[in-house]
Amino acid sequence: VQLQASGGGLVQAGESLTLSCVASGMIFETSHMGWHRQAPGKQPQLVASISSDGTKLYTDAVKGRFNISRDNAKNMVYLHMNSLKPEDTAVYYCNTGDIHGGRYFPKEGYWGQGTLVTVSS
Repeated sequence: VQLQASGGGLVQAGESLTLSCVASGMIFETSHMGWHRQAPGKQPQLVASISSDGTKLYTDAVKGRFNISRDNAKNMVYLHMNSLKPEDTAVYYCNTGDIHGGRYFPKEGYWGQGTLVTVSS
């Protein structure tokens, strides 16, 4: 399995950014996908997930601002980020995982290389 994220960069607070992740080596359309982020000195945090049937989950900090989507024809998952805040600054990783009890659990070893998002105030 290979997951390659891209689209990070430096933006100002209030601006938007879209991250992309292309997957290979897996049956994408039946896979649950997610985005995590890791800020400096902090543990990775689940940002959003999207199940194989399109059900979306978000962490409270990004609800109403971020939108996760997928394109099964292209093996792509996206994270559309609006109204960015300095506290959104982190390395963002896409991954694949399982869903149990309505919660998304990323699979170990099935993470992309990460893309850095920096939001200046």
